[in-house]
Amino acid sequence: MKGQDFSNILNGKEYDFLRTSEHLRRHIILLGLGGSYSYGTDNEDSDIDIRGVMLDRKSDLIGMTSYEQYVDNNTDTVIYAFHKMITLLLNSNPNALELLGLKPEHYLYLNPVGQRLLENSGLFLSKRAIQSFGGYADAQLRRLQNALARDSYPPSEREQHIFRSVKHAMHDFLSRYEKFENGSLKVYVDQALNPAFDTEIFIDAHLTHYPLRDYKNIWNEMNNIVRDYDKIGKRNKKKDDNHLNKHAMHLVRLFIMAVDILERGEINTYREAEHELLVSIRRGDYQKRDGSFRDEFYEIVRDYERKLEYASQHTILPDEPDMSQVQEFVMSVNEKVVIDGIPIMEGIRE
Repeated sequence: MKGQDFSNILNGKEYDFLRTSEHLRRHIILLGLGGSYSYGTDNEDSDIDIRGVMLDRKSDLIGMTSYEQYVDNNTDTVIYAFHKMITLLLNSNPNALELLGLKPEHYLYLNPVGQRLLENSGLFLSKRAIQSFGGYADAQLRRLQNALARDSYPPSEREQHIFRSVKHAMHDFLSRYEKFENGSLKVYVDQALNPAFDTEIFIDAHLTHYPLRDYKNIWNEMNNIVRDYDKIGKRNKKKDDNHLNKHAMHLVRLFIMAVDILERGEINTYREAEHELLVSIRRGDYQKRDGSFRDEFYEIVRDYERKLEYASQHTILPDEPDMSQVQEFVMSVNEKVVIDGIPIMEGIRE
């Protein structure tokens, strides 16, 4: 809801975990709005998401403990440990970078260490954003295509679409997992054995001495792609259309943010200039009655794909972050934790 005052939200009883958890309390350095409110695309149905960063504890740095993030499902809150946040930022993870580009009033808590993180956001920007944002955008586009295929394609055409998605995913697998030097995986469509289909997806697996965990990850991702098509039950059209429009909006938003990062070296999470466009997509203005999207929407997507391609070729960002500078920054923060140089922070009432 536009104009909503969030200044006292953390004082609510539902956020008591901020004051009671041993991982949080004095360790929190930054809390901000996430999701639709941070993008400026919220509506009356939007939930309040909070994202944040906490320092690693002394025992996490030089002792035997470790901790990556705190999640409170009741309030949709996720707070990353400093080390994990740095890793996500170095990989140009969109969700992590968004937290460094909020409007000032969308930071609900920010102490001096958190402010230093914001001031050093440029250390983490690199050409890695091309693949990370492009990958996230591709995932959103696939969700749209999968949902539309599940709802409106005839069985044989739907199977072909699943096949293309799996093949596309397999291309990603080859770059992320161990090469199939000791075997092969062949995915293809053939005449169905299942009487409910005309054609069906098959896989020929020939693997020897292949890491089980790598195989498990590959199988899980292929299973998730196919599962999207095979959900059983009545379709809640209003709910599903809302989700489709939200995916469509995020697809465009990711392209816009990526272009900003590559062209200007800026992280702008709240989209002032593109506000009307993003809200209109989320509202369903580009969706047809049958649930599919108008050609105008796909032309918008193609236009931003071209902009991203151009920005990728002309960006002045480095191929990789300067790890020596990142190292100095991280060490300067962690050193204070180790020597107990981080004072108890005020602002989150105890």
